[in-house]
Amino acid sequence: MPGGRLTQQERRQIASGLADGLAYAEIARGLDRPTSTITREVTRNGGPTAYRADLAHRATEQRTHRRRQASPRGAAEPPQAYGRDAEAVRQYEETLTTVFIQSGTPQMMARVLAALFISDTGSLTAAELVQRLQVSPASISKAIAFLDEQGLVRRERDDRRRERYIIDADVWYESMMASARGTAQLADTARQGVGVLKSGTPAATRLENAARFLDFISETITRAAGQAREVLHTKPDPGPDA
Repeated sequence: MPGGRLTQQERRQIASGLADGLAYAEIARGLDRPTSTITREVTRNGGPTAYRADLAHRATEQRTHRRRQASPRGAAEPPQAYGRDAEAVRQYEETLTTVFIQSGTPQMMARVLAALFISDTGSLTAAELVQRLQVSPASISKAIAFLDEQGLVRRERDDRRRERYIIDADVWYESMMASARGTAQLADTARQGVGVLKSGTPAATRLENAARFLDFISETITRAAGQAREVLHTKPDPGPDA
């Protein structure tokens, strides 16, 4: 399987495949590339309806140029903790960011969220995020404000009075509970329509069935999240040499 960066010709094949309505997996097979590579490429360059091969290629070159400017030739990268492979970590961070974007998180917010998730401390300062993501402080501030409003991060001051942004173990639980509340609200709205459209009519029956379905889903998510919450607080296995 070929490695390295996508070529301009490969990007044109991606654009052609999207225009033909091909799935990411099918495009990936044609290029002998992982599906995640195609997904990440399309998502970060406008999505399936706005993807343009030449623009995507130019944007990638610009990102590469910015990274080279940020890391002058000869400057050593800081070693990864626990002997991790730096390139593998970088690629995984991009994959995680792509998944967040696909789930509806705006791009910059997804990048900040991924950076926090893969940090061992689960916390970073604004300056650390600016350096890590090579973006402006204003971009970080806007992303944090969004994530804070969604309950995905919290802020606190460290012993040097710097504001740190922290992602808690319970973030998945809170996310599931927010989803359950949203689903329950949708169920309530569907139920309101039953009376408006007259119970027993085709439209009212459709809404009533939807409300029952959504109630079940909301209750199931709430119950399962509560039962599984303690899993999020499982401590790392120290291993036999600890």
